[in-house]
Amino acid sequence: MTKVKEKKYSTYWDRNRKSGGYLFKRDVMNVLWAIARFVLLFGMCFLILQPILNKVSVSFMEESDLYDPIVVSIPLHFTGQNYQTAAKIMSYKEGLKNSTIIAVTIAMLQTAMCTIVGYGFARFKFPLKKFWFGCVFAMIIIPPQAFSSSLYLHFANWDFLGLVKAIKGETINLRGSVLPYYLMSATCMGLKNGLYIYLVRQFFRNIPVDLEEAAYVDGCGMLKTFVRIMLPEAKPIITSCFLFSLVWQWTDGFYSKLFLGKKVLVSTSLSTIVDSLGVYIAREQGVANAQVSVSTQLSNCILSTGTLMIVFPILVVYLFAQKAFVESISSTGIKM
Repeated sequence: MTKVKEKKYSTYWDRNRKSGGYLFKRDVMNVLWAIARFVLLFGMCFLILQPILNKVSVSFMEESDLYDPIVVSIPLHFTGQNYQTAAKIMSYKEGLKNSTIIAVTIAMLQTAMCTIVGYGFARFKFPLKKFWFGCVFAMIIIPPQAFSSSLYLHFANWDFLGLVKAIKGETINLRGSVLPYYLMSATCMGLKNGLYIYLVRQFFRNIPVDLEEAAYVDGCGMLKTFVRIMLPEAKPIITSCFLFSLVWQWTDGFYSKLFLGKKVLVSTSLSTIVDSLGVYIAREQGVANAQVSVSTQLSNCILSTGTLMIVFPILVVYLFAQKAFVESISSTGIKM
């Protein structure tokens, strides 16, 4: 038996010569493609991060650096005074406390109610199901500003089935309190609730029905199956809906101004920080009932600082929950 001995090429160039130059061309194309991907990804990341980095840089500049044409990205004089000024103008401690309580409680309520409704759309059949699911889509598409007038009148003259007026003789004005927030969230009519219902419904439709059928065979009722079998499986999407709700409630300025009135929140304080800056500077200078003219550079500096102070708590929350967030997005398909 004749053994054919394969020739071994000891160097890279020997193998390249044997392949007619294909090996070198392939490696060159791989390197060029890797460089192109790096440039593309770096450019996209830079476009996203560059505005944030600019805000961080400006927030640590003294006022003299804002007018210095030499100073572009790196402050010449580092200072933390801008954060102290923004905190005082925004009443940051009080706003942070109120925003945390309202955002967390409403996010929990919205997530709980939307999870129940989304599960019902995914698993049960009931009259006019497609119609009601179309209403969910309408909640996603129609902006809340379209029915702001009706919401204002409804909660300014709130009456439950005519009972309040029958007992007290007049309706109740719920504006200026957090009750409209909770009522809308409990009935799945809060901010972005249609989106949460849709995401939960899609997630549950991707879970095999066999799990529930096996639980029914083992003696579990409908409620027990939902609590002990389905909810543990839905932790990723529940986490995502909670994060979405928390972020939108944290930065919401529409419902806050419509219902909460003068209650101090970080979102509403940020929207008026530029207008309040002149009054604050006048007060610090000892001029009562006056407003000092403020330059555009200083106004943008304080606005950037306040924006970072609002974004930072949400960023911390996302860093701890990003794994569950990414997992839920990847596992939520478009199954109709």
